Amino acid sequence: MAGAGGRSWRDLLAGRARKRRSPFGSAAELQGAALRLLDQHQNLAELLLEVGDSAKPGVQDGAEPRGVSPESFIVSVLQEQASKLGVPTATLAAKNALANVERICQDSASPSRAPLLNSDQRGIISASFPGRCQKRLTCLLQTVKDLLANNMFCRSLFCQEMWKMKEPPVLEAVWHLHRGDIVGLAELLDRSPAGPAAVEWLCSSLCGLCEQAGDISCGDTELAQGILSDFAIVFLQHGFEQAVELGRKVEFQKVAYICRAVLQRMLAWVLDAVGKEKQEDVSMVQAARFWLNVFNVSLYGSVAPLDSLRQFFRHTLTEVLTYNPVLKVSDAIQMQKEWSFTRTSPLLTALYRKLLVAFSVKESICQLQQVLESHEVNWQHVLSCVSTLVVCQAEAEQLFKDLLSHLLLKAFGNYDMENMITAFLIARQAALEGPAVFMPYSEWFKASFGSAGGHHGSSKKSLVFLLEFLSELVPFEAAPYLKVHIMFPPLVPSKHRSLLLEYITLAKTRLADLKVAIEDMGLYEDLSAPEEAVQPQAQALRDVEKALQIFENTRKIPTSVIEASIFRRPYYTSWFLPALLRPRVLPKTPDGRMAFIDSLKRADKIPSNLYSTYLQACHAMKEKVLQDDSKAEPSHSKEPLEQLKAELAVLRTLAVQQAQWEEVAAQLAVVSDRLRRVLGDSSEDNEAAPSSSPVRVALPAPGLAACPQSVPAPGLAACPQSVVDLLLTSFCQTLLAASSFNPPDRQGPCLSLLVKMMCGHRNLLPALLGRLCQLICHQGPSLGAAHILGLAAFVVHLSECRALIPGVEATSGASQAAPGKALSVSEYWSSLLVCRTEESFAFCLRFCTAAAAYLMCKFSSCSREDFCALVPPGLIKKLQYLVPRLSLEARGVLCEEAKSALSWSSLSCPSLNYRRASLCLWRQAGFQELLKEKAFQLSFREWLLLELEVCPEKDILSASERQDFHHWAIYQRYLPAPSAAGGCDGDLEKACAVILNAILDSSQSRGSAWCVPSFRLDLGACAQSKTSLSPEMLCRLQELVLELKCRPKLLPGCSAAQRHFLFELLQGRLTGRDPEHGSALGEQLWRQQELLLHRRILLGLPASTLVTTCWKGNKAVLDCDSFFCFVNSELKNVSSRGYALSYGITAHFFRGLLSASLDCEDAAEGVNQALATCQTKCPVVLLSAALWWPRLEAALCSQWKRLFGAPLAEELARLRGWHSSASRFLCSGAAFPVSDPPWLSAAFLHGAILQQSPRGRGTEALERLGTDAEQLLVALLFFSLLDLISARIAPKEGVDFQTSLEWSLQILQCLQGRGTSWPLLFHSAEGAPGRFRVLRSAASQRHTRLLPLAFYSLTPSFQQELLQQEPTFLSVALQMYIQLLQLFVEGEVLPQSDRDPTEHDPLELISAARQFLLGAIPHCPAQSLGNIQPLLSTCEELDPELAATLLHFSRPAVDVELEEELELF
Repeated sequence: MAGAGGRSWRDLLAGRARKRRSPFGSAAELQGAALRLLDQHQNLAELLLEVGDSAKPGVQDGAEPRGVSPESFIVSVLQEQASKLGVPTATLAAKNALANVERICQDSASPSRAPLLNSDQRGIISASFPGRCQKRLTCLLQTVKDLLANNMFCRSLFCQEMWKMKEPPVLEAVWHLHRGDIVGLAELLDRSPAGPAAVEWLCSSLCGLCEQAGDISCGDTELAQGILSDFAIVFLQHGFEQAVELGRKVEFQKVAYICRAVLQRMLAWVLDAVGKEKQEDVSMVQAARFWLNVFNVSLYGSVAPLDSLRQFFRHTLTEVLTYNPVLKVSDAIQMQKEWSFTRTSPLLTALYRKLLVAFSVKESICQLQQVLESHEVNWQHVLSCVSTLVVCQAEAEQLFKDLLSHLLLKAFGNYDMENMITAFLIARQAALEGPAVFMPYSEWFKASFGSAGGHHGSSKKSLVFLLEFLSELVPFEAAPYLKVHIMFPPLVPSKHRSLLLEYITLAKTRLADLKVAIEDMGLYEDLSAPEEAVQPQAQALRDVEKALQIFENTRKIPTSVIEASIFRRPYYTSWFLPALLRPRVLPKTPDGRMAFIDSLKRADKIPSNLYSTYLQACHAMKEKVLQDDSKAEPSHSKEPLEQLKAELAVLRTLAVQQAQWEEVAAQLAVVSDRLRRVLGDSSEDNEAAPSSSPVRVALPAPGLAACPQSVPAPGLAACPQSVVDLLLTSFCQTLLAASSFNPPDRQGPCLSLLVKMMCGHRNLLPALLGRLCQLICHQGPSLGAAHILGLAAFVVHLSECRALIPGVEATSGASQAAPGKALSVSEYWSSLLVCRTEESFAFCLRFCTAAAAYLMCKFSSCSREDFCALVPPGLIKKLQYLVPRLSLEARGVLCEEAKSALSWSSLSCPSLNYRRASLCLWRQAGFQELLKEKAFQLSFREWLLLELEVCPEKDILSASERQDFHHWAIYQRYLPAPSAAGGCDGDLEKACAVILNAILDSSQSRGSAWCVPSFRLDLGACAQSKTSLSPEMLCRLQELVLELKCRPKLLPGCSAAQRHFLFELLQGRLTGRDPEHGSALGEQLWRQQELLLHRRILLGLPASTLVTTCWKGNKAVLDCDSFFCFVNSELKNVSSRGYALSYGITAHFFRGLLSASLDCEDAAEGVNQALATCQTKCPVVLLSAALWWPRLEAALCSQWKRLFGAPLAEELARLRGWHSSASRFLCSGAAFPVSDPPWLSAAFLHGAILQQSPRGRGTEALERLGTDAEQLLVALLFFSLLDLISARIAPKEGVDFQTSLEWSLQILQCLQGRGTSWPLLFHSAEGAPGRFRVLRSAASQRHTRLLPLAFYSLTPSFQQELLQQEPTFLSVALQMYIQLLQLFVEGEVLPQSDRDPTEHDPLELISAARQFLLGAIPHCPAQSLGNIQPLLSTCEELDPELAATLLHFSRPAVDVELEEELELF
């Protein structure tokens, strides 16, 4: 742009710059002025936040080679300011840090103090750098850490000043200080001026944290759990210290008080929430349940002594049992039935179960007994704890019996009412949980007092004590317990009978007050049930059925019946005999009831007049039946099936005549009666069948064409298939006949009532549903138009009557597997419609079109709400899948012009084109309105699962047509659609997640879905393996992932890396699975299968997806952290080599690394940094590269040259150099340089040795290694041991067990010859020394578990000098032996040789290990024996003899000398 006079702005500005003169004479003056300006405007508090990822000196373009780090700059400023103010630098730093903490914790937006920081508190936009996001708290913590490292921060002053803040600090901020080792919570509490104030602050903050935990995001939930876990550990460590530790930490006694007080207050808060659980205070209960995480034993691990943990749990259990003891014993007697396990608050039950984990059952009951003896208790909590123990611990039954015996012994020994009532309450509470877990109360009472050996039989005083006790209970007793005491009274001598009669009289009076007659008590009534007794009539019917069962099994009159006829005559004659002698038509062949009645008559247990009356009533009933049959004489000569057929024909005639519709109901009653006669059931039988029990349909195995078999309800006969065929044929004929006159909406109620009548016959349903399965699955494609129309209308009416049909369980007729999930009838027949082949697609389209058209026409007059309730969602969803797939016209936007309706009469036309018919239905306004209802919308996931069922080779679409359909569905239908409509909201990541989950779920469930194998008969040769992945859907996923790569890159200066959603998703599937989903073995197999599928998906995606980029400063760097984390936690565990990934995933990662480096300014530097990070974060990747380098090298070098045409990156060149050095070392005898890290050099050497044949070359090479190769040799030993294990668990990998064993022994001999320590290699990854930790962390979980197998395979090479030279050898050997035993005890399959199963038998290996230890123990020095103390208790449980030997030799020797030395080796 030109200025005035034609001069440019640049010229004008240049002239202005020349005219302006500087006020400073020199550069020194300018610099001094700048320093003064900075000093005047310096803000020390803000300065502490100026820490970040600023570039290091000398690396920025244009930066000076010399520079000052931010830390040293802050220190210098603090020192300068402190000197000016005359205060210590540490004091100034602490006060300024506190000011920052106070600013961060301030939240003017919320009146209440939240326990978690909000986003504004965690981050702020710096005024100086408006485009740069800083994390305030993180920066402050980092600065304070640096100050602490320079001894420039005063912790004590910081703690003191924190308590002087205007508002208490936010809990999360305190946690960050504690977590960052700046100021521990204990130290902060110790500096509190007032303990109660600290308790109040902590309790209110923790309550707020628990309340907030249910309403925050997933990330914040994890944060809340971390805060709670860390603080709980502090509370335990300081609140329940051992006496010795407490003496050493006198200064922390205030902390102990605060910790105990907080735990006490929080427990009271939880127990108060228990009382509010029934008041539906959901938020309160959820918050209290979050606090229960404090009682997870796994939380404390090794951070706290076991004694402290048990003391904490014991104290808590005591507090629970004694909390708020306001209930009296009389209240407990009356209310204890409400405190059973199922009725107890789930919150309280969960608390008990967590607390009792720390103790054995015996210890728990002893603790309960101790509390009962020494405290005033809350009976509700005590008895609910009893129920929890009895239900959850199988061994608790006998222990409680012992406790009850002990209580009764003490009660009668001291005539103590308290022990007596305790025993009765515990016995009744345990009996409430049912006979499966504890003996009924009646049995316990009889066992305790029903014999002369009872405690009450020792003296009259004891008897009087018992009867007085029972008498005192009477005013509060429930009727069932009084009945027990009356029916099974204590055994008393005859001379004291009057005392018992007094109690019985009192108990009967109480029963009379309760309006319960003892005379009406049933013979087999459950006297232990706390509920009120049933009516005498119903109880008598039960007694008759029970007596008949016993009689049919024993052919003898039950003893209880004989006793009732003598001692309980009123009940026997008034209730039992009338229930037994109910009139009926007597069968020609005497049945069980007749035989039982005859036996009672012969025993004179039935009065003659009553028996005669019974026979007369039976004869009269028979006459009545004959008279009824004579009225129907014209049809009497017909067979029952013919009669049914005739009545159905009459019904069909009535259905087509509108004037006769009033007769339909009456005719249906006749049809129902005829059907009942054909089926041979009665109304009583139908009432006897459980109305809620699911209908079971047994279906044939794949390859069988037989009709599915019906499984009748218990007590009902099976239904013939001919009856079902007749009913279905009659329905179709009636429908077609009615349709020839009227459309469905004007056909009347006949068809609906007919199907409803069928559903009323419970015995008909299994055969009916089984026949539907055969028609749809086996004969569907061969059915004609009329058959399909009738079948579709029938299933519509079945769905209409779904309230009359219980759930359907489909089971395979070829197996006896447990029944699957019960489905509704609509879900059942929808699941039969499987679309996999061209034939099945055509049939499903015809069937669904007919069903939907019939439904919309039949119920067109219904209201919108009623109509939607009638529509099966599966039908509409199936059409949403089928119509656009098979008709291109349905994929476009519908015009608003009038849409033609589908003619009902045209559906029965044989020449009907069903594609056109379905498209016509699709275009109808009513159908389109249905698609707007959320319940009927086919989601993206559901569409994918349907598409994944298709067999591509037999699909109705060609490959190109199928691809077009996929692209339309994904990019036009589901990707832009809102999530409320089943779409993805335009989110590519969400679409990828849905596809990925669907692929994995489909692959996992293939062959194991609820539907039985017969539903998959149309697969034929296209059946796929369970581990197969759909190639076409994987291609769709690849397309979306590549499109994701095209999103905008992060701007320079933003330190956040791109979120790697793929690994988050895969990890979430593994961690989000329900642990109680199945057995442990099943869960393990599922996890292994899932990981194999994950690996296959990763290999199917572009390699560059494994690596992302992020900005550090102004540089783009490679971010492999997500991949490394996934490898370390999951992927390495499906590797058969133990220390290396498969070649496929290894090569895929390196290809992705090189491809992703294109986004870096310096690709070589990016690759170098990534591989350098790999050494510390994921060494297994480099170990994999070392193993597969001969195959990797050519591909990587070629890719590098193709991408960059430059020399190979330094780290890649180093890998190639290590491999070359190892090869030269083995082949030409050249020296092998041991580089850093030595384990990586060892990996390349190991890989090169594996290529050598025979191994002898490696043996000779071991002797040529330098003196600095000790760590390299140890790493070689570790790799060889893992190969030894791999040879057992994966023999097909090409690793030979014997060769690996020999090689391991040679390395071990070399190590022993050099005097190198190696046993610590077998410690756990956490406990191993730093130089071994990398090796252990790289091994898979299974290889790590099987290390004891490898250890004791080396015993031939163990020399006696090891015992003296290696103090840790004995403890390592003992630990390996214990782990070996635990593997065997836990059922771990110890691998054996495939060629010779007897070779290295696990039992022989265990025996050899044991003999080795027994021989080695006498030769171990005292220091070695002192190292084994932590292992003795476990050893004693698994091998008491070995533990005794260890104890014997660990005692100091007095005058004992060994006469001769045992030969160990």
